[in-house]
Amino acid sequence: MTMKNLKGLRGFLIDAPEPGKLRGIRDGAVLIEDGVIAAAGPYDEVRRTPDAELVRWQHSSEAVIIPGLIDIHAHLPQYPVVARVEKALLPWLRRHVFPVEKQFNAATARTFAPFFFEALARNGTTCAMLYATIHEDSCDAAFAAAERSGMRIILGKVMMDSGSYGGLPAEKILPRSLEQSERLCRKWHGRDNGRLEYAFSPRFAVTCTEELMREAGSLARKFDAYIQTHLSENHNEIEMVRSLFPRHPSYTAVYEACGLLGDRTVLGHCIHLGDEEIQLLAESRSAVAHCPTSNLFLNSGIMPLDRLLDAGLRVGLASDVAGGPELDMWRVMRCAIESQKARSFYQTGVRVPAEAEIFHLATLGGARALGKESLLGTLDVGKEADMVVLDLARVLPYGERGNVHSDLSAEEVITLLIYRGGPQAVIETFVRGTSIHRAPPPLLL
Repeated sequence: MTMKNLKGLRGFLIDAPEPGKLRGIRDGAVLIEDGVIAAAGPYDEVRRTPDAELVRWQHSSEAVIIPGLIDIHAHLPQYPVVARVEKALLPWLRRHVFPVEKQFNAATARTFAPFFFEALARNGTTCAMLYATIHEDSCDAAFAAAERSGMRIILGKVMMDSGSYGGLPAEKILPRSLEQSERLCRKWHGRDNGRLEYAFSPRFAVTCTEELMREAGSLARKFDAYIQTHLSENHNEIEMVRSLFPRHPSYTAVYEACGLLGDRTVLGHCIHLGDEEIQLLAESRSAVAHCPTSNLFLNSGIMPLDRLLDAGLRVGLASDVAGGPELDMWRVMRCAIESQKARSFYQTGVRVPAEAEIFHLATLGGARALGKESLLGTLDVGKEADMVVLDLARVLPYGERGNVHSDLSAEEVITLLIYRGGPQAVIETFVRGTSIHRAPPPLLL
């Protein structure tokens, strides 16, 4: 007889199955069987289910348990150059990003990618969509590190055949980039029953020819893989795209003509879109990665979040490291709220999202942007057990111990975490019910 792989977690369960609405069970429990949520509800009910009789329960009613946080746009090789200040995107790329990416070889990836994935898990991120560099060997090494880490990772080799830092003549870059990207996709896409997936990654229209973008889209459809790129981040970038592709009416129209839009496409930033561009994205079911910390850090602008959501677009949140200065998704959530508050000071009719709505975007919203809403994003029975256990005492002013959330609502807990949370609050991070990070116990003074 095969023994079931069972695990039980106890704590204040909080998730956001609908935008703006939290669901909370104060002394709750999650029963995990073979990496999937088998039961979730009040602890006194779940522990009496037949499968729970022999479970050794982990954590306690004092903990907070949420779905894993989802970061749908970041650059793994850029982490060493976070917080390097420049006035705008394009000079920042030239001065800081391209040099560090050029040096990110296979040996560097083998050394530093494991630290990057540990940093994600330490921050409570369980799923991330990432860019590597233009180099096949370092992307391969990063995938190998992701496989060992236990993280849920979507990753792709950057594709660029115009203004590339690779040193090859332009006519040789395109066939090599396509060949290497396809080889990586064949090796890694769908590995470990879908925990690792591939994203064809043309950097953005400024550094890609139409032929490269068309071929990237074709390969993504061939392998049912993802596409990730950048769109409408910076005014100078938009002007460059207009001059490079004058026969297309807009930046978004360039991607549409090249076959890059669709329900497996995630577009970073999307700050300065016209109405027709928003309509193109909505009709194609393309998803948007909202990167508020990066948008402010690089002086790119403030996305009109309410316009995109009201148009029906799938939107998730993203750190955009190293444009964004940290991997902490709670800071990204806070910035997503505060940037819209700033818009409301100088524009009329701006809808500022509540904390519950932003938490939804960081969990189920991110899952929907990736087409994974049936697998991730809430604590519902049948979903894969990607979740984070938090210690609320570590975000309170005096570090009070005991059942610190006993008189707090789910909304108050999530608000505390958005404005004061961070890696210090993470006790343990799980992907498919397997612990991928566990913090040491706090020092008792």
